[in-house]
Amino acid sequence: MADKNFPLVYKGHPLRRKDNLIYYGSMADKYIIMLQVMATKKVKDLDVASKVIVQLQLTDPDLKSRDRVVKKSEKDSLYAAMDVAAVWLDRALAGK
Repeated sequence: MADKNFPLVYKGHPLRRKDNLIYYGSMADKYIIMLQVMATKKVKDLDVASKVIVQLQLTDPDLKSRDRVVKKSEKDSLYAAMDVAAVWLDRALAGK
């Protein structure tokens, strides 16, 4: 499923990371998910996300950034955020 353009794929959709932002989905589609890690905590020697904002956004470049947001939520772990993101993106792309 993964190729050299999108080396990381989760449940059939590509993942891209830039600093504390994770983009889930393809810009070629109507919707994309933006995950923003707001806080982390140390678990042994590893930084683990403890506050993540999830946004379902339209990919229309003509809209202002705040007008692109369709849904927004805050989760306490990256796992919970990715779980919600996968459901939101699949439903939005299916037109439900």
